[in-house]
Amino acid sequence: MSFPDSAAPISLASGYGSFLPPPEAVAAASRLLEAGTLPLSDTAGLLPLRHAVATSCQQAGSAVQPDNVVVTAGTKAALFALLRTVLRPGDEVLLPTPNWFGFGELVARAGGTLRPLPLHPEDNYALPPELLQAALTPRTRVVLFSNPNNPTGRVYSRAEVAAWLAVTREFPEVFVLSDEIYDRIAFGASPVPSLLSFPDPHGRHLVVNGFSKSLALIGWGVGYLVAPLPQARAAAAWQHATAGAVPAPAQHAALVATEQAPQIAAGLLAQLHDTRQLMLQELTALPRVPALQPEATYYAFPDLRAYLQPTLPPAEASAELVARLHAAGVTVVDGGACGAPGFARLSYALPEPQLREALQRLRAGLGKPRAAG
Repeated sequence: MSFPDSAAPISLASGYGSFLPPPEAVAAASRLLEAGTLPLSDTAGLLPLRHAVATSCQQAGSAVQPDNVVVTAGTKAALFALLRTVLRPGDEVLLPTPNWFGFGELVARAGGTLRPLPLHPEDNYALPPELLQAALTPRTRVVLFSNPNNPTGRVYSRAEVAAWLAVTREFPEVFVLSDEIYDRIAFGASPVPSLLSFPDPHGRHLVVNGFSKSLALIGWGVGYLVAPLPQARAAAAWQHATAGAVPAPAQHAALVATEQAPQIAAGLLAQLHDTRQLMLQELTALPRVPALQPEATYYAFPDLRAYLQPTLPPAEASAELVARLHAAGVTVVDGGACGAPGFARLSYALPEPQLREALQRLRAGLGKPRAAG
């Protein structure tokens, strides 16, 4: 199967939305550029931005101070700086899966070993504390999770996170690292709980976040980490040695986005409302695709295992399905890269007419499911 030569593939694989940056943030950066010579900032970031981030964290119930915050060149840089800081030779990072496909390379480049902890769609990817406890070993140095989860859209509740932390507190050498970059793209009544809002008696809680997902600063390259002082200072020293401060215009834009975060995020949720409904309706209508209701992010992660070639091993069959969809004119993220072969991550953060066309191509590329057996 192939799409017409005149029709370019439509990507549902992008991790970025089609959102315009907040005008006030753009204006703040422009004013700085028009003023002449750019100011230099501390490698850890502009103090007003670190103060604004700390204040936002405090509003969620944490005791974060500006010195706990390091502004980085995107959230990947924040993740790498923390992993590089805390991992020792032979250390393992325990990662509940499915999860973001980029964690593995970051862990490897930081000198660690990634160890997946498979979760299951049948119970909505629950992580019982007893399963976590059984998975911890003397080599475990970091428990890494994303909340909300990318790719599943699962939000882990305050009670669930508290149960995990009751386990990890029994292992005072273990760090808990939470990627919270989609924290404001959530559709439930309750806010996504931040790891920073929980007691941290051993100084082991680490958080990364950024501005490209929930606050629409796509391509501006600004993220941040929040950590206890020893790890924050070590990460800032690493950044000083290997790069430098994030450019001041981008930091000023991030400052405005932080100050206006509730309004910006509310606007993004309003933009996503119709495309989210369209995506879920179309996926629900597909034969033998279990119903799904992602609570957050702008992704759906449907189970397409009924459409796999039955003669191939799961990973190969998953890759073949993705190739088949690409031939039909739509690109998706292979769930196999996230630890779930036969699933696919589909973004609905694109204009509705484009999404409608992409979903038509998806249906055509899938063809008919295997007979139930």
